[in-house]
Amino acid sequence: MKGALSWPFLRLYALVLLYFSANAILNVVIPLKGDSLGATNTTIGIIMGAYLFTTMFFRPWAGYIIHKYGPVKVLRVILLINAAALILYTFTGLGGYFTARILQGVCTAFFSMSLQIAIIDALPEENRSQGISLYSLCSYIPGIIGPLLAIGIWQAEDASYFTVVMIAIAILTGLVGYGSTMNTHNEVKKTAPPLGMKESFSQLFKNPYLFKCSVIMLVSSMVFGAVTTFIPLYAEQLENSHAGIYLMIQAATVVAARFTLMKKIPSDGKWHSLYMIGTLLTLTLAAQSISFAIVGGAFFFYGAAVLMGIAQAIIYPTLTTYLSFVLPATNRNVLLGLFIATADLGVSLGSVVMGPVADALSYPVMYTVCAGLGALMILFSYDKRNQFVN
Repeated sequence: MKGALSWPFLRLYALVLLYFSANAILNVVIPLKGDSLGATNTTIGIIMGAYLFTTMFFRPWAGYIIHKYGPVKVLRVILLINAAALILYTFTGLGGYFTARILQGVCTAFFSMSLQIAIIDALPEENRSQGISLYSLCSYIPGIIGPLLAIGIWQAEDASYFTVVMIAIAILTGLVGYGSTMNTHNEVKKTAPPLGMKESFSQLFKNPYLFKCSVIMLVSSMVFGAVTTFIPLYAEQLENSHAGIYLMIQAATVVAARFTLMKKIPSDGKWHSLYMIGTLLTLTLAAQSISFAIVGGAFFFYGAAVLMGIAQAIIYPTLTTYLSFVLPATNRNVLLGLFIATADLGVSLGSVVMGPVADALSYPVMYTVCAGLGALMILFSYDKRNQFVN
């Protein structure tokens, strides 16, 4: 096989599967462990939110370091740090979990950029989108099986299962990743962007297209983060509902929707208000269905998983594609990086901000608040201009 399906790339995709499988398990185990130790939802939210908040903070530095030393060298160092973080989970309490989440956040900032830059540099233009798509797909697949495995590990009488799984993932990820090599196909021009970092950050507010997309992504990601963090705890209050099955359905829907709806995502540089309104309505209905599940049962709970998966599959690529048309070409990559950072920040805030809401009120009310945020984004997304901007 050639191109994006050649052996070096298959090895990278396997590495992505292994790397994100740990997080798919930890997203369920950490809230359950925190609850068993008497931690509040606020504390659990801070621990979970520390991961992507750190990722967001380190993304600009990751790009600079990778540009200077190359993706393969950086990747090998990051895998060692990631192994240390996974092992830290096996013998520490909540304080150690917080430290490990920060270490994982640093690793993910460098890992995701290293892999994607390596793929872009090594593939010719005609195969590049396929390589990035396969990378994205492999990062979602662990979310299908990981939650169920996590529930099984948590319910097992032998606590050593968790230790064995974390150490095994750390070792396998290191072995697969350390031997990865990549031949550079494209010449990378080491030129600085015309805007400095400070000026680039100001574009989040000065550029109306970046501002609109970033606000929608930030708020949508808050809803996604609230689901990831608190569904394992909320499901324990529901009858005939299983957090692992919910997360599996949601992840499977994301994967299926990415395939079936890929050609439906607008790629003409126009802002399609009705399309975005429909997508954000799906997100709003999903959050409200989760809230209704406390009285409506499993139908609303699992139905929300499908709706949430569809929304998650569409929102990010739609906004990213639109920005790739309307942002100035000379500074597009930097501004897209800032947009991606708002997604990281949103997931983190979904844990940190919604935890106190759940403590003060309840999980159903907290998810109703999430639905309210989605409704606000429906109004915010409307734009009658729909123009093409070059």
